[in-house]
Amino acid sequence: MAATEDKSSSSEEEVMVRKIGCYGEKVRVLMVGEDSAAEETMLLWGIQQPTLSKQNAFVSQTSLQLRLDACGHALSILQSPSSLTKPGVTGAVMWDSGVVLAKFLEHAVDSGLLVFQAKKVVELGSGCGLVGCVAALLGAHQVFLTDLFDRLKLLRKNVEVNLGQGQAHLRGSATVMELVWGDHHPHKDLLHPLPDYVLGSDVIYNEEAVTDLVATLLQLSGSETTIFLAGELRNDTILEYFLEVAMKYFIVGRVDQTQWHPDYCSSRVVLYILVKK
Repeated sequence: MAATEDKSSSSEEEVMVRKIGCYGEKVRVLMVGEDSAAEETMLLWGIQQPTLSKQNAFVSQTSLQLRLDACGHALSILQSPSSLTKPGVTGAVMWDSGVVLAKFLEHAVDSGLLVFQAKKVVELGSGCGLVGCVAALLGAHQVFLTDLFDRLKLLRKNVEVNLGQGQAHLRGSATVMELVWGDHHPHKDLLHPLPDYVLGSDVIYNEEAVTDLVATLLQLSGSETTIFLAGELRNDTILEYFLEVAMKYFIVGRVDQTQWHPDYCSSRVVLYILVKK
């Protein structure tokens, strides 16, 4: 993959900006170093001040569905607000990071910065499935929406509602599949061939899951794989730990909000792009 670099100096630090993976715009690359992950989290919390901006700006987690226009279609993403009362279950409703990522992908394709046509996509922790559905609408040939077994019923329903019968515009397939992060033997369809894109929103949520998440990202990544991860800025310790682990194996860049969909930006959300070293 072609990559171009330039460095701009400030009074505080030297910043590297380059293209990563198949994304056609330059992003700020996190420099590998002893304190780089800590510096990145301090920078985010200092500049974006996430706690001062509105939570759930693009979603309503008490509603039974989220309606969103994307790729020329009116999507209806079903939610299960009652599931939030169950410990550890967060994927039954939408979060801002999922909306931001979905609309970023649409905007990037419209701007000629990404190509999804005829590509293979794997979404991790799909939850309600918005991001995977948008990937399919953007022309991906194969989209695998994955999550834990007990989350698949709602996920399948949303794929059926938004990509099912009557959606003749789809040129590829959308498949719902169980995937446990850290599993040494994921389904062969996920790995052969390796995906062009791996997508995830709100997948960095506790330190215990980080090791398994990174292991799965490594399994799914080849020399031509580009990863996009969006997350809400809730816990700087967890994000810092993820970055520390991920930067051992991946080049990590942060996509500036000026490159997001102009109507779907939030100071509570961060968007990273990763490629395997």
